[in-house]
Amino acid sequence: MVLINESHPEEFILLGFADLPWLELPLFIILLIIYPTAMMGNIAIILVSKLDPRLHSPMYFFLTNLSFLDMCYTTSIVPQMLFNLGSSKKTISYVGCAVQLYVFHIMGGTECLLLALMSFDRYVAICRPLHYTLIMSQRLCILLASVMWLIGVAFAFSEATLTLQLPLCGINTLDHLLCEIPVLIKTACGEKEANELALSVVCIFILAVPLCLILASYVSIGRAILKIKSSDGRKKAFGTCSSHLVVVSFFYGPAISMYLQPPSSITRDQPKFMALFYAVVTPTLNPFIYTLRNKDVKEALSKLVRSIFSSK
Repeated sequence: MVLINESHPEEFILLGFADLPWLELPLFIILLIIYPTAMMGNIAIILVSKLDPRLHSPMYFFLTNLSFLDMCYTTSIVPQMLFNLGSSKKTISYVGCAVQLYVFHIMGGTECLLLALMSFDRYVAICRPLHYTLIMSQRLCILLASVMWLIGVAFAFSEATLTLQLPLCGINTLDHLLCEIPVLIKTACGEKEANELALSVVCIFILAVPLCLILASYVSIGRAILKIKSSDGRKKAFGTCSSHLVVVSFFYGPAISMYLQPPSSITRDQPKFMALFYAVVTPTLNPFIYTLRNKDVKEALSKLVRSIFSSK
């Protein structure tokens, strides 16, 4: 590792896949294709949710929030990844690392809570259909979204600030693709058990508790779907819920394996592949998961495309 005389260096060297140089060019090409695809897909979801009156419902309000989160989430890391993969200078400034750390974890923490809110919305829609419009009012949706964002910001600022205060003893090399809390804790020197404990406790509330609420919601939803007599009704209910469950499994699985274990026990290449999955693959797939399985969104997208071409 490179040693310098400062506790906090002016820049970090992100090794990435330096030990696998043959992987850098294919990964650069893949990211160069995936990133614009993710941006266009999420922008399309936001546009159709705002422009089509049929999609002015709580479900699509939360879906719009998810698309916005995914855009910010991906943008916070992919441009830097592309720059490092396409250059021999694989560095990020200390300030840039701090900004990336805050933004990445604000979006990640908020998305954990948002996925739980979306499962609650599906629970009310299927288990309490007659009271859905009364319970999921516009005022409540805005309130829930605001609280969700505030908790996400509080999580990121508390954990990222504690992590940035750890002494690095002159080490400015990170064996990772981005600045992430577990990797920085593992890199730091001195006493860091308190940081590991704080991260585990916070992640129980930000990851484990929302996941338990999601699972509890879907147990009730499953029972309610089985009671629906109409096969078309069961199919429609299952379609909207299955899309959300796929997104939950894609996001929570890698995040739990990364954050709900002590940073000292994380294997060498685990953070790199986990980061690629929950920060690149999942935000790209989310728009397609929701559109391919949702008739209303597909019709709204077709209408939007036709209107664009007809105007031209």
